Amino acid sequence: MPVIIGRRELIAAPGSAAAWPLAARAQQRAMPVIGVLDTGGVDSNTGFLRPFRQGLGEAGYFEGQNVAIEYRWADGQYDRLPQLAADLVQRKVSVIAIPSSTPASVAAKNATTTIPIVFGVAEDPVRLGLVTSLGRPGGNATGINFLARELDTKRLGLLHELVPTASRIAVLANPTDPVRVTSNIEVVETAARAIGLQIHVFNASTTDDIDVAFTAILRERMHALFTMPDAYFGARRVKLAILAARHALPAAYPLRGYVEAGGLMSYGTSLADAQRHVGIYTGRVLKGEKPADLPVTQPTKFELVINRSTAKALDLELPPTLLARADEVIE
Repeated sequence: MPVIIGRRELIAAPGSAAAWPLAARAQQRAMPVIGVLDTGGVDSNTGFLRPFRQGLGEAGYFEGQNVAIEYRWADGQYDRLPQLAADLVQRKVSVIAIPSSTPASVAAKNATTTIPIVFGVAEDPVRLGLVTSLGRPGGNATGINFLARELDTKRLGLLHELVPTASRIAVLANPTDPVRVTSNIEVVETAARAIGLQIHVFNASTTDDIDVAFTAILRERMHALFTMPDAYFGARRVKLAILAARHALPAAYPLRGYVEAGGLMSYGTSLADAQRHVGIYTGRVLKGEKPADLPVTQPTKFELVINRSTAKALDLELPPTLLARADEVIE
């Protein structure tokens, strides 16, 4: 004779079907949550997500399997960063990861002194107030300093070596970046004076601004273009490369992605390697290591990438000494 279980017994029975959804929800709540914060937009950041996720995987974490990720994009609007960082803090994420953004890292640090932060920044994190020292961060933040600011001097020298007749250099900068724009331009101006170049700054923070800036660059008869490191410009690297080519303007960029899009030359850190490192450190923090005990690292790999096709279109003769030092020459 079949056993009939009443409704009350069904609800109370341990391991019953009714208890499964509750157990599933409890398991889901137990999954750690990473908050990813960036100055760009979701469409422009698929590039950094790949190496960041690779680093997470090397640390044993896989999105949707044993870790969840909440993404917050500023879409190039730097003034939104404090609100987005505060939202991640309010959601009590396990760690805030910023794979490659100095302004986003500063916003996260200003938003919390308790939630762990793993950053990728272009400037000195001690000067920014993110850590006490590189070797002993001493607070809730650590990560990688990929030295973009320091490399600007080297990049300007390489542009001068590639186009020695160019003495009037247009510097494209984003004035809405509150952290970097002034100090970085000062570095470039100092480097320019040392090698006899004239620097003229052109500001742009929107697509229309970029068009206006290029019109002004042509009107002022600039000889070459030097693009400052900026997430907004990186997301529009194809447009910048096209405009430089259209107006026969030799240009130097901070990252290889510009050259892959048709730009002339780039020199900088291997950003993918830095973003991967942020993923690894994020995984280590999830496993219980404290940011205060994880030293800030600096890259040892830098890339000089040249686009030979663009050089030919600009009727530029590539110096053999420069080609010999190039990590990659794109045909």
